[in-house]
Amino acid sequence: MSEVTPPEEGNKKGISRRGLMIGGAAGAAGIAAVYFMGRGGGGGGSATDCITTDLSDTEAKLNVSNWPEYIDEDDGDYLSTLTEFQQTSGIEVAYTPDVNDNVEFFAKVRNQLGACQPTGRDLFVLTDWMAARMIDAGWIQQLDKANVPNLDKNLISSLQGPGWDPNRDYSAPWQSGFTGIAYNKSLVGEVGSVSELLTRSDLKGKVTMLTEMRDTMGLLLLAEGADPSDFTDDQWGNALDKLAKARTDGQIRAFTGNEYINDLAAGNIAACVAWSGDVAAAEDENLVFLPPEEGLMIWSDNMLVPVQGTHKANAEKWIDYYYDPAVAAKLAAYVWYVCPVEGAREEMEKIDPSLVDNPLIFPTADYLAQTHGFMALDEAKASQYEKDFADVTG
Repeated sequence: MSEVTPPEEGNKKGISRRGLMIGGAAGAAGIAAVYFMGRGGGGGGSATDCITTDLSDTEAKLNVSNWPEYIDEDDGDYLSTLTEFQQTSGIEVAYTPDVNDNVEFFAKVRNQLGACQPTGRDLFVLTDWMAARMIDAGWIQQLDKANVPNLDKNLISSLQGPGWDPNRDYSAPWQSGFTGIAYNKSLVGEVGSVSELLTRSDLKGKVTMLTEMRDTMGLLLLAEGADPSDFTDDQWGNALDKLAKARTDGQIRAFTGNEYINDLAAGNIAACVAWSGDVAAAEDENLVFLPPEEGLMIWSDNMLVPVQGTHKANAEKWIDYYYDPAVAAKLAAYVWYVCPVEGAREEMEKIDPSLVDNPLIFPTADYLAQTHGFMALDEAKASQYEKDFADVTG
């Protein structure tokens, strides 16, 4: 079993991107709006009709929306990858960290996208399931492969060919990460499985799980012996019953967003379902992240160009730049998430050799073999499962 403890003070900057996600924050209405937005945005027309004129040839500008604390920053003599992109490309970037939650961000842009109107953004970064919904709705432009040769050349194999974008025609992973177990080793011995989280007597009332349905239920399905990427309604029901019993029995203290990491560090809880970057961000030697015996969930956040983005070619230059292994390594050394770029590990030797063998940045084939994605859901099924999960989590 491979444990990962936080970096030394100063090696990790900012708070975890993933830690900012609060799964139920937008409420049932927001979730329903996502699942029933429909192809073409509910009257917005086809994707071809919505695509606007690309002004990249005459305007050296790019508007990017991303998650907070998800990019390196200038610091003294250190020039960030963003600054270097602007210097080498001549493109002025308006970079805004305004993606705090997938559903919340969707609410900001859905009316404009649905009406074929500009969102003021040329590129934004969203998690797999939301990226899939937007692509299916016809709201994302297809990338010109000639403009992003580094993407096809350097994308790591584990992130190639997702069912919702099998050729990566519309999306490019920004960073990736894992959902597994974290525990406070000053309070309890190793917590190695999801089953232990649900049943171990010394953990009773000291466990939290995430409000993100796909993260928590992905692990519960694994504990049930099911494949989260291909499961039946019966398997879903059995996993949900197991979760409900653990809550009724008092094993689970709460379902949380990012606040779990503070409770874990303070000793208010002893173990939890956790996102890989949160443990690194906590900078606490007592906190340990590990893959459960049943397996890990893996997710990615993806760069997408909306149909009304007016600087598509400039966005493609941005994507191609961040798929240069040297640039990717520099970014990974700062944000501590799974780097999606082949060759970045070798470049990391020049930047920070201590990170070369960190599985949270450069997971080995054996580590990745433990990972699972969550099954793509149609609108009706997604809505049903979200309601089922909400009924248990409250």
